[in-house]
Amino acid sequence: MTTGAAQRRQAPAGKQHFAILDGLRGVAAIVVVFFHFMEVVFTDYTKNFAGHGFLAVDFFFCLSGFVMAYAYDDRMPQLRLRDFFRARLIRLHPLVVLGAVLGLLTYLLDPLVGPPAGYGFGKTALLFVTTLLLIPFPIISERYFNLFCLNAPAWSLFWEYVANIFYALVLWRLRRNLLLVLAAVAALILGIVAYRTGNLMGGWSKDNFWHGGARLFYSFTAGMLVYRFRVIIPNRLGFPGVALLLLLALFMPFYGQNWLVELAIVVFYFPVLVALGAGARLVSWLEKPCLFSGKVSYPLYMTHYGFIWIFAHYLEIYKPGMSRLAVVIPAGVAALVLLGWVALVAYDQPVRNYLNRVWKKR
Repeated sequence: MTTGAAQRRQAPAGKQHFAILDGLRGVAAIVVVFFHFMEVVFTDYTKNFAGHGFLAVDFFFCLSGFVMAYAYDDRMPQLRLRDFFRARLIRLHPLVVLGAVLGLLTYLLDPLVGPPAGYGFGKTALLFVTTLLLIPFPIISERYFNLFCLNAPAWSLFWEYVANIFYALVLWRLRRNLLLVLAAVAALILGIVAYRTGNLMGGWSKDNFWHGGARLFYSFTAGMLVYRFRVIIPNRLGFPGVALLLLLALFMPFYGQNWLVELAIVVFYFPVLVALGAGARLVSWLEKPCLFSGKVSYPLYMTHYGFIWIFAHYLEIYKPGMSRLAVVIPAGVAALVLLGWVALVAYDQPVRNYLNRVWKKR
């Protein structure tokens, strides 16, 4: 692996830390937030210049497969399953909880619109508990039957948990050639989904639940294969260059054979992008921004969506023009990044540190 000095920063376990991949994760999370704003404004995705922002989730899945294989492949033979699952819960679930709480608060205390009629205390409590425990409960038609109506992005965390379970029980044991066969099967399934629906947007609703599994199945195994085959591509693109390549995919226009283009991006382009990000040189002055970007990405992703509903109600009631939206949307994205940072330093890190201390004492 040939990377720059800053990219060779050592992780706590003594392994190389891929700071540029952290930076890319943050870029993708910001694009997701921007996409969620823009899809409210432009319900016709073909007219939305950010209409492919949802592909950031496939990039997340691919990156997750790479990171999981890199971090755990050589540790799993000595690691007890309960320790692995406990570590993953401590890493992921505090922000699932915070996202559910913020989703509930923005649902009940929306300053513009009250909760939909017909959802009393019992159903609302059940919505909260199921979001808290990542149990799909798509009952609100006004929210397009999101799997998790109080925090829609949690659908991808549900599948991330599924990936963690399969990784711990099966995937880490597979030889890389068998994993390659599995990825080929996953690509075929993903292709069928893309062809039948015309896109790879599904996974978040009761009507497209299994599409999320198809998206995860391929991208997670592809990310693992990038690591298993050591497809680390040395290059001088740096963080700006690789980030630009990611943005080109997420902001690309719609084409006549849109399903095929999206499929090619997910099947070929994103794994190559992970390999480029792992092998790119990072100049030292960009190391801290990349690390910050990576740290804030998950809190941002899990805390922003309740405020998108408030924005949707603002748009519906006040009908602002594009000149005003050109100010409101960037300001909203910036405010939500700030919220993600506050969630990180005031909640996520302290809670995870506390849980890790308790775990070590036991």
